[in-house]
Amino acid sequence: MPASQLEQVQRQLASHIRNPEQVAGPDGLEQRRLKIYRELFYKNIENFISNGFPVLRSLYADEQWHVLVRGFMVSHHCHSPYFLEISQEFLLYLQQQYQLKPSDPTYMLELAHYEWVELALDVASEDLDELVYAADGDLLAGLPMVSPLAWSLAYQYPVHKIGVNFQPQQAGEQATYLIVYRNRDDGVGFMEANSVTARLLELLAEPEARSGRQVLEQIAAEMQHPNPDIVIDGGLQILQQLHSLDIILGTH
Repeated sequence: MPASQLEQVQRQLASHIRNPEQVAGPDGLEQRRLKIYRELFYKNIENFISNGFPVLRSLYADEQWHVLVRGFMVSHHCHSPYFLEISQEFLLYLQQQYQLKPSDPTYMLELAHYEWVELALDVASEDLDELVYAADGDLLAGLPMVSPLAWSLAYQYPVHKIGVNFQPQQAGEQATYLIVYRNRDDGVGFMEANSVTARLLELLAEPEARSGRQVLEQIAAEMQHPNPDIVIDGGLQILQQLHSLDIILGTH
């Protein structure tokens, strides 16, 4: 078979596997074998997506879920050939191509992002042991170092609580702040935070090097707090808590 003809057959086979209801398989291929290919590819992709988004999966009936996954296979052209990155590709599909239906939960995109973050941190290649810092440095006088495996996030919905038995119908009056992180033992966890803690991490992550005290003084000024020392004392306790969780590793 000439190369051009073989490529044409391969493309038609791939299109058929993605969308068997609309695209016929190549001529001459046994239907039994085509079915094996279709089921193999679909089950592999669906399994990765279900495992990557278990809470989202639990909120859908089987038929609705399979329509969603099939839509991803038909419409989305993945930029990565790696199975481990299917979850990221699925998230991109939801964010950029998928049109929310009345039957979809309003928090669908936020929940999907939160579940993807957990997986992304679990497989991230960064090694905390390779970073240089003083683990027992002074968190006020020194320059606190935020872990590259700690992500500070803000959502309209309490995504970390959503499940079959808790499905909020509208966004919260205040944002939900979460810090998702991977510690030295490679365990992925999260902690609920507030706007002050989120702002603290945001300032510490800026390129400009500032001590923990300087950052807390700025936060006190932004809050227009009448007694900055109270903010600094409370901020030190937050820094110590973040340090105990490996969200802050130490000081530069």
